[in-house]
Amino acid sequence: MGDIEAPSSNRPPQAVLKSILPSKEFVTSRKGMLLIAEVGLSFISFVCFAGSSAAAFVTVPLLAFLASLFLLFGYSTKFNERFKGFCWPLTDFIRCVTASIIFFIISIMAVSRYSDGSSKAAGIFGFIATIVFAVDFYFIFNELASFLKQGGESNEEPSRQQDEFSDSDSD
Repeated sequence: MGDIEAPSSNRPPQAVLKSILPSKEFVTSRKGMLLIAEVGLSFISFVCFAGSSAAAFVTVPLLAFLASLFLLFGYSTKFNERFKGFCWPLTDFIRCVTASIIFFIISIMAVSRYSDGSSKAAGIFGFIATIVFAVDFYFIFNELASFLKQGGESNEEPSRQQDEFSDSDSD
């Protein structure tokens, strides 16, 4: 009598998994590929730092991994279109700028100060992550700059306007 039963669901387990995973369109887009690369490189760097003598630097790749994973999930499920509480492109830009600068600094320190192989590997993956984050913030900066040149008249995000603008140019 006080048991609450879950409503019967006829969805197969594959449908549940597909609802969590990013769509093929997003994964094959430039933003999707950059976010997946950021998640992967941050995780690899985190694992390398965790197993090295430079374990003090483990926080940076962990936070970059979690922030990239959150934005990957947010963009792939179109959460950014439903939640307009803050400017997603600006948040993404600030994340990329800080991650690339801090990854660059800790990678230099890991490669120059520590002699174990795991620290060197973490530094190398950190340098690669620095490049990926820098490329991402370059693209985001160009989108934000074009949005601001247009006067920021619309409530749409800059990346959406850029896609619509490029679509109208190709017609």
